[in-house]
Amino acid sequence: MNPLTIEIRPVTPPDVPAISSLAREIWQASYPGIITQEQIDFMLEQRYGVDRLYDDLEDLHKWLDQAYHNGRRIGFAFSEIYNGEFKLDKLYIHPDVQRQGVGGLLIAKVAERAKKLGYPCVILAVNKRNVKAINSYKKYGFTVRESVVEDIGRGFVMDDYIMEKRL
Repeated sequence: MNPLTIEIRPVTPPDVPAISSLAREIWQASYPGIITQEQIDFMLEQRYGVDRLYDDLEDLHKWLDQAYHNGRRIGFAFSEIYNGEFKLDKLYIHPDVQRQGVGGLLIAKVAERAKKLGYPCVILAVNKRNVKAINSYKKYGFTVRESVVEDIGRGFVMDDYIMEKRL
């Protein structure tokens, strides 16, 4: 298979509705069987609602990047300074192009930013049942640092591994 030609651009306000829609499409393809549909809907609204995304764009400690292939938006990554660490908060790639290096390019962009800002590692949280994502993160140099369970409201929890990539 030929590698994809990927362009990474910052997310801008006009991109927000499309990012919100892409998040829903990717989550609906990825999370059933890992978490309930009710939790999927709750988390999408909580984290990918248009108003929330506009707020994220205004935060100087958050960076939102998107990946394009042949003019088509195929994924995105959000990173932030979180509790004194550099966190890859969101990384989602359209199922049509997963395992073709898109995630790796976005991870590299985030790691480059973290290193430039003086952070020794990048952390992330991943659902313990999301084996595909865990294996992908390991491929890109992340290791499991700890296991956490976080109450996110409405009776839902995030049962995650915190993974880190040393820079």
